[in-house]
Amino acid sequence: MEIAFFGTHRNKLGESPVWDDARQCLWWVDSLVGRIHAAAPEGTAIATFVQDQAVGSIGLAKGGLVAALADGFYAIDGETGAATPIVVLPADATLRLNDGKADRAGRFLSGQMQLHTNGEPSDASLWQLSGGEATALADGLRLTNGICFSPDGATLYFADSLEGVIRAHDYDAATGAIGPRRDVVDCAAFGSGPDGATVDTDGNLWVALVLAQAVACIAPDGTLLRSIAMPIPYPACPAFGGPDLDTLYVTSIADSGGRLISDHVDAGRIVAITGLGVTGIQEGRYRDNHIRE
Repeated sequence: MEIAFFGTHRNKLGESPVWDDARQCLWWVDSLVGRIHAAAPEGTAIATFVQDQAVGSIGLAKGGLVAALADGFYAIDGETGAATPIVVLPADATLRLNDGKADRAGRFLSGQMQLHTNGEPSDASLWQLSGGEATALADGLRLTNGICFSPDGATLYFADSLEGVIRAHDYDAATGAIGPRRDVVDCAAFGSGPDGATVDTDGNLWVALVLAQAVACIAPDGTLLRSIAMPIPYPACPAFGGPDLDTLYVTSIADSGGRLISDHVDAGRIVAITGLGVTGIQEGRYRDNHIRE
């Protein structure tokens, strides 16, 4: 195993890495400053798109990207970065969209976060975007993170980071409906709540343990298979990428806007881990007639 830095990129709040197999590049966001970045496999910058609000997460889409901006879902032109609204959620100044991921059938899911938590459940929801409409799949959340899907797409994983428990739901690929919650693991046992997550081809979860400065590999039954110490504070979100999908990219946080702040010399950088002996799954593309070919 080798751990190296990916280019010289630094972010305040690095999130939502996703490998683009068509363009052979890594996309990610610097959330609070509203920037969407792309870089080639060797780390050379390709594009930076600036939005007028926070970017919670992104996914691949026809003609570019789909993005969960603070107030709703937008189509992002892959050449210019122009944002076109798909669905703007009901106005609520206490919430913004956060982590997100496309399912295997072409929908896009993103969950909200409470901007000023008081320790109590809020009105934050997990939203599913499909056919130009958004549907709430779960409510009463505070900080939605860790959205990912099993290799066959039949299980949805996500977490409320402040609760700390990775949960699973049966997921109907045909309809997008979810089944009852079942808990996979309480990450408090690992010294951190879960942040972003992805899965490998074996169905194991790779989870950023943001407060433990580590990335954990967790089996679907909750067994901790391995934990990898990171050379950066506050690892935020992992994603498999590279031409063979055998590199694990991990974004990190230098300043989350008050909750997490670090003056570490490498805070906010992206780590690339190779030699893990596992591969990831190419993330799906959001399919919607609101986004051009």
